[in-house]
Amino acid sequence: MMNNQTPLHVIFGTGPVGMAIMDALCTQGDVRIRMVNRSGKTSEPLPPSVELVSGDATDKAFAAKAAEGAAVVYNSLNPADYTLWAALIMPLWEGVVHAATTHGAKLVGIDNLYMYGDTNGQPIHEGLPFSAQTKKGKLRARANQFMMDAHGTNGTQVVIAHASDYMGPRTEEAMMGGKYVVRPALMGKAANALGNPDMPHSYTYMPDVGRALVALAGAEDAYGQRWHVPSLTPLPTREIVERIYAEAGNPVKIQNPPTLALRVMGLFNGNMRELIELMYEFTQPFVIDSSKFEERFGWGATPVDQAVTETVAYFQEAG
Repeated sequence: MMNNQTPLHVIFGTGPVGMAIMDALCTQGDVRIRMVNRSGKTSEPLPPSVELVSGDATDKAFAAKAAEGAAVVYNSLNPADYTLWAALIMPLWEGVVHAATTHGAKLVGIDNLYMYGDTNGQPIHEGLPFSAQTKKGKLRARANQFMMDAHGTNGTQVVIAHASDYMGPRTEEAMMGGKYVVRPALMGKAANALGNPDMPHSYTYMPDVGRALVALAGAEDAYGQRWHVPSLTPLPTREIVERIYAEAGNPVKIQNPPTLALRVMGLFNGNMRELIELMYEFTQPFVIDSSKFEERFGWGATPVDQAVTETVAYFQEAG
């Protein structure tokens, strides 16, 4: 039976990453979990043992109260809409950092790869500088460094993981997720593929994200560093899509809008307009090197075929 001596893990954000962290923690048994979001609602029911607290994490007083008693704080907050990033990312992350440092809790963050910028197709590893020239890449670099700079404040230890484009359960809005690929595959419609779908591209399986963050949280020697989450074997996007359609039992269909068409759509769609500066990810090899993590923790990404099977099964069940 859990009691107040059982470590409390506080997860800011109940999106796909937050839920994946919860899943990974639940497999450990003797932990207490508190989820924090703005709405007080989640996309699916939480286990009875998981507490949900609602409020605005940009309110530092609320964020600190929500993290009271935490041994570990996880920052999985990320506005889904690109057009909100400039206004919200720094205030949200400032709130979570304040929460962790107020209580001297360990802080585990998740981020993408935008801050590295265009590596001209070369593998992306932790030793690269943050060289982004894009608006969103510069913002992520600033937020990432802000969080890492909290390492050592009031005894707080900080570790940050980086993942590539997501696929897997709950990844409705991801480029290889439900909206753009898996649901079209299940309905026999055309998937959307940006740029050149014949370029190798790393995708990160969402359960591996949760598992990696929990592993980092429990490793004292991991703090003060950045780590890349083990990601699926980098295959051409077209091949991943073909495997998803085969699993769905439908012939593959891919629509590949040219960049000019995306620019036109961007006139009417803010998210599409924001995506254009990231097209370098989809027009050349985009490969994440996670060897540092794999050598330290002794495990790698879920096999591609297993990830495809479980992803399609999730969206079939979700309807």
